[in-house]
Amino acid sequence: MKKLINTFKNIFKIEDLRSRILYTLGLLVVYRFGSFVVIPGIDPSQLQALQDQASEGLVGLLNMFSGGAFGNASIFGLGVMPYISASIVVQLLGMMIPFFQRLQREGSIPGMTTKLPKRYTTSKPKV
Repeated sequence: MKKLINTFKNIFKIEDLRSRILYTLGLLVVYRFGSFVVIPGIDPSQLQALQDQASEGLVGLLNMFSGGAFGNASIFGLGVMPYISASIVVQLLGMMIPFFQRLQREGSIPGMTTKLPKRYTTSKPKV
């Protein structure tokens, strides 16, 4: 037991290792906090009724893998799907609308102009 305690003490003596561990713990705290923030526009009473109704099956399985974030309809329960969807939509708009074609071709910073519409579309929750 003393060896384990000494190992933990030595870990925090190394500056690079200490900063990485604290960064990782900080990210875990942010994720746990974000898993309790409900998506705007979701009615909590209807969400509770849905959880009671579908606690088994696929919804229960998704909720288990996301650590309860999916069942709470939290922001972090969405994962990367809003970003991927926005990226696909912007690429499709680039093929159909001349404005987006011009943005893709003539961006002052390559790719920056197509990143802005993606950023704006992913910031709005998809309900």
